[in-house]
Formats: sequence, C-alpha cells, structure tokens
Amino acid sequence: MLQYGRHLKKYSRRLRKEMTEAERVLWSRIRGKQLKGLKVYRQKPIGRFVVDFYCPKAKLVIELDGSQHYTEKLQAKDETRDRYMMTQGLKTLRFSDKEVFENLTGVLEEIWNRA
Repeated sequence: MLQYGRHLKKYSRRLRKEMTEAERVLWSRIRGKQLKGLKVYRQKPIGRFVVDFYCPKAKLVIELDGSQHYTEKLQAKDETRDRYMMTQGLKTLRFSDKEVFENLTGVLEEIWNRA
C-alpha cells in the first residue's frame, strides 16, 4: 500500500467534490471497473501529492492538465511529481483537458493500452 500524508485526506475529499468538467467526463468512462475490470480511484493521495486518477493493479496514474499546467513553474512541479511516481513504480499518463474534450476516444485508447 502506498503511503501518503494524512493531511491530504481532507483535501482529496474536497477535490472529489469539486472535479473539473474534464475530470467528470473522463471519470464517467473509467469508473466502476470500466477499464479492463480494474478499480480506478479519483483524487487519490500518494506520497505528498494528490493524483487525479489512480489504478493500483495497473500501477497507473492519470493526470489531466488544464491550461495553468503549461506555465514554467507548474511544469517543474509536474516533473517532480512524475519522478516521484516513477520511484514508486508507477507510470504516469498526462492529458490536457482539451484532449479529453476533443479526442476522448483517443485518450481512452491510450489509457486502455497502458493499463
């Protein structure tokens, strides 16, 4: 079981209640074991981070990035997060919100192929 900072539990609950539209769209297609029969969690604390989606059996983290993620500062934070996930033996897939809205089928295919 992956460890996480206990202080993140309340924060992750709030994020689940306040999902972005792109997160809602993707969640509707991967929840309830729709992904190869695998359980997927949303807004899951891992280490000192909260990831958008996490599939433990596939060791897969899925992140959706809004436009704010394309600033230099947030790209550096995302790289740090991705490196941490790699040290935990997890693969990270990143998609933009735009990709979810404009090419949901392609996003789902890539997730399916990596799971």
